[in-house]
Amino acid sequence: MPFNIPILLTWLRIVAIPLVVGVFYLPQSVLSPMHQNVAAMWIFILAALTDWFDGYLARKWNQTSSFGAFLDPVADKLMVTAALLVLVHLQRLDAVIALVIVGREIAISALREWMAQIGASKSVAVNQLGKFKTACQMVAIPMLLFYAPLTLDGKMLFDSRVWGTWLIYVAAVLTIWSMLYYMKLAWPQIRERGSL
Repeated sequence: MPFNIPILLTWLRIVAIPLVVGVFYLPQSVLSPMHQNVAAMWIFILAALTDWFDGYLARKWNQTSSFGAFLDPVADKLMVTAALLVLVHLQRLDAVIALVIVGREIAISALREWMAQIGASKSVAVNQLGKFKTACQMVAIPMLLFYAPLTLDGKMLFDSRVWGTWLIYVAAVLTIWSMLYYMKLAWPQIRERGSL
């Protein structure tokens, strides 16, 4: 297993998962509910930033590896899934939306693995639609973790509950759309071989 700074950042993203979850289990004498929200939001944001940074450094320093290519999306999916489960538990997110997003990730990961086995992985490579879906989700989740109006001098700038909810619904629609898109690309291979 190679070890370098980009892979370390990916591992740090995995380590951040129990922190995002754990802050909500601290006694309120340690962290008030608002401080729990703020802490979880910042941990998630910092972890999400490592996703961009580890890829940038891996390319810049020529430290890409097959292990890094495997671990990076796993870390992303674990982090998003953990955050969605927390939000469902806190009743800030409908379980159906979480199921759509997590279910799609499992289905497309399995599809990509199968396509790689038959030598057709390029036909289901990440595209702009998938990236836009990820961007919506990565903005919505911290908003839903914060889950309060953002005010300045007593005036509300915006309500993260409303914006986060709308963005996660947009992400869910894009999730279904991108899954159908990938399935359409893979359909000739699926039909040719009769089954997944």
